[in-house]
Amino acid sequence: MNSNVKTHNSCFLAYSTAMLLACVCVAPSAFADDQSRSETVKFTDLKVDTAAGVGTLYRRINAAAQRVCGYEATSVYAQYSWRHCVRPTVDATVAKVNNPLLTALHTGRNPAPATAMINK
Repeated sequence: MNSNVKTHNSCFLAYSTAMLLACVCVAPSAFADDQSRSETVKFTDLKVDTAAGVGTLYRRINAAAQRVCGYEATSVYAQYSWRHCVRPTVDATVAKVNNPLLTALHTGRNPAPATAMINK
């Protein structure tokens, strides 16, 4: 009678392992897409030389990246989507904008102070 219980448990374990592996193999393909998606983030209405303007732009960039990537915080694939799509998309967009205040906000570092050169 004990051997039946062990067999039942090992079958359950084998089935559970197979299902877990199937989910892991399917997750990356759920995000693979032959089409490149994009969204334009407009910021001509913002003063990107101010902390408030840069903060608004950064929120817009993050929101657009989440929409493009199909990110849903409650999804079982949320961490994968964030790591492999949202974060790299935000990184690339911040680099493309090339604004020192935006880069500082994104990296969490203070912007390099401007140095004035005076010729005498």
